[in-house]
Amino acid sequence: MAATATGLCEFVDASPSPFHTCVTVAERLRSAGYTELAETDRWPRAAGRYFTVRAGSLVAWDATSAGTPTVPFRIVGAHTDSPNLRVKQHPDRQVAGWQLVALAPYGGAWLNSWLDRGLGISGRLSVRDGSHRLIRIDEPLLRIPQLAIHLAEDRAAVKIDPQRHVNAVWGDGRAPGFLSHVAQHAGIRPAEVLGFDLMTHDLAPSRLTGVGERFVSAPRLDNQASCYAGLEALLAARPGAFLPVLVLFDHEEVGSTSDHGAQSDLLPTVLERITLAAGGDREDLLRRLPASTLASADMAHATHPNYPDRHEPAHQIAINGGPVLKVQPNLRYATDGRTAATFALACEQAGVALQRYEHRADLPCGSTIGPMSAARTGIPTVDVGAPQLAMHSARELMGADDVAAYAAALTAFLSPE
Repeated sequence: MAATATGLCEFVDASPSPFHTCVTVAERLRSAGYTELAETDRWPRAAGRYFTVRAGSLVAWDATSAGTPTVPFRIVGAHTDSPNLRVKQHPDRQVAGWQLVALAPYGGAWLNSWLDRGLGISGRLSVRDGSHRLIRIDEPLLRIPQLAIHLAEDRAAVKIDPQRHVNAVWGDGRAPGFLSHVAQHAGIRPAEVLGFDLMTHDLAPSRLTGVGERFVSAPRLDNQASCYAGLEALLAARPGAFLPVLVLFDHEEVGSTSDHGAQSDLLPTVLERITLAAGGDREDLLRRLPASTLASADMAHATHPNYPDRHEPAHQIAINGGPVLKVQPNLRYATDGRTAATFALACEQAGVALQRYEHRADLPCGSTIGPMSAARTGIPTVDVGAPQLAMHSARELMGADDVAAYAAALTAFLSPE
């Protein structure tokens, strides 16, 4: 199935948390003939299509035509997490007759965008028997009300305190405990829940907007649009001179330092096990890594029509203008000249326009999984993305045409001619 804007909307709506994103991707992979491997099992030596999941992260690869164990990798990397509001360990609070659920920002959430909207709950419950239950409540249980303008000291700039002002109302004194309600929804007793990773999500469905439906309006485009494009690229890639790999990391928005983030051993370990399964050894792995290339796929800033002065004047980025090559001289992005050329060739092969982005030198620049993945593996890396507005908002915007163009460029990157 070719990547489409409608397909992206369906992907995002199916994936309110990193755990659900992995489930959504895994379902597509299985339907395409991929086999899931547990990290604790011995992996087969037979050629084939495989994937493995570690919590909210996933790695998939197509080794049906792997050749020798020194065939270089072509890797698309993205991340499954997005800035949001997460449930605190003691969530229940009561203030002025209102029952509240205590929330804390995750990552660089643009807090004002989370106010005055219906919020659902998703994530994972860890149960006494050692199992984990995915949870998804697509009901407007939570709402964070904005302060009335009449009560604001400064109407021009109401400051939102992440400790005091992002707790959600959900009851009038008669609601049960929050975790009891979630456990009941999952069909288990509250006492069985020994741990949880719960977060909020916007309930408004993703949709095409604008005249002629030229835009995609959706939550979590950063970075589920890259997860979707990367998945479609892997499924369309033709293994041959390179072995195509898709890696989707959790925790990019908070620095990637976890057992399954980009600073973990997840990708290096999987690449080594792929090499061992093909009959190679560590020497073979060390030979194939520097010949490989990784595309760090994360969303890019389109030039904002209301704030054009916030962008580098000579690097204007257009919505529906094609994939974006991201360069930053202080290595907030991992791109260098040789990897830029690799992605430029991929765009030529795909027949899509390439845009080149640099951040204003007087503004702090965000980063991606690119620099840390390059450092962990020694693989030359290029940072790329699709242009969007409202990054880190509860609701983001991108071009409908950019979905297919982004996936086409990543497909050509995975299987160059």
